[in-house]
Amino acid sequence: IVLRLRKQSVASHLQDYSALLTGLLLAVSIPPLAPWWMVVLGTGFAIIIAKQLYGGLGQNPFNPAMIGYVVLLISFPVQMTSWLPPYEIAATTPDMLDTLRMIFSGHTASGGDMTLLRIGIDGISQATPLDTFKTSLRAGHSVEQIMQYPIYSGALAGVGWQWVNLAWLVGGVFLLWQKAIRWHIPVSFLLTLALCAALGWLFSPATLASPQLHLLSGATMLGAFFILTDPVTASTTNHGRLIFGALAGVLVWLIRSFGGYPDGVAFAVLLANITVPLIDYYTRPRVYGHRKG
Repeated sequence: IVLRLRKQSVASHLQDYSALLTGLLLAVSIPPLAPWWMVVLGTGFAIIIAKQLYGGLGQNPFNPAMIGYVVLLISFPVQMTSWLPPYEIAATTPDMLDTLRMIFSGHTASGGDMTLLRIGIDGISQATPLDTFKTSLRAGHSVEQIMQYPIYSGALAGVGWQWVNLAWLVGGVFLLWQKAIRWHIPVSFLLTLALCAALGWLFSPATLASPQLHLLSGATMLGAFFILTDPVTASTTNHGRLIFGALAGVLVWLIRSFGGYPDGVAFAVLLANITVPLIDYYTRPRVYGHRKG
């Protein structure tokens, strides 16, 4: 509808696969049992509002998938933070049919709901490692106590989540090998996040998360290689990409450590997107014989 109103060809926009990529990035960012209508709402907002209303591909200043994610997170915080516990510590594991029933009706065949499915083997409703970490700190628990929870047992950064991030890392390395993305943003982002986390952990180990928890949980690797590297919304110069990635790394650490949300990747991406014109202005190569204008 928006393309028709703008008198643009629908077929040509479908053939660039950018809408498909936006949908895929949003899909892997939200809980797997989120209601189907949330996926439709988030994708529609990302493509129509965050992309097409700005002029379409190449004109949007903000990452569309992250806009859709943030809209859903702010509007439906309960559903967007309802993650299943890892298989190893889950008290109840839904099969494929129950998974589909949960997505489309909100209940399993036996009448169970998301509250029941979130319960782990210890009888406690589970969340992501970062969410558990932040909630437990607010409850007065120390980092040493928190790391004894089943969700962290025998894992570098939370049962299951470290493997998810390592898988994204492998995918990111493949993109670098194929020269589909440049190394500047992911490297500067990960190094800055690790440095901030290491310094924080060094000075306050009882209240701040370790570097390994920051690097191997949440959306760290997904953000580093698949979201921040969006060529439309990231800086266009090599020096600018280093600054852009570093800024996002600092913002992620600040939000995770002191903000109200457990994982700050989406907010960090959007805040970093705001600074791109300024970064590009001061880092673009100067043409000989011309002044910056």
